[in-house]
Amino acid sequence: MNTTYESVWDAIEDSPQERTNLRLRSELMLEIARDIRRNGWTQVEAAQKCGISQPRVNDLLRGKITKFSLDSLVNIATTLGHTVRVLVEV
Repeated sequence: MNTTYESVWDAIEDSPQERTNLRLRSELMLEIARDIRRNGWTQVEAAQKCGISQPRVNDLLRGKITKFSLDSLVNIATTLGHTVRVLVEV
């Protein structure tokens, strides 16, 4: 039997809290990675701009989501000049 999921996070995580956290982290990681690529930065340059180490940049560019907290990604994004907003729907 095939199961259809609304998102990839629904397929890999049962907890709605963790699904939301994973989705937000992935969105931030994608935007930060886009910024790095758009600017043509090397990993060393990106590390300096982001305020993190080069190995952390490597992890980010490789999508290693479990290595990053939501807080750390918000900090990186704001360091790069992004405004991060959270929308809560009821």
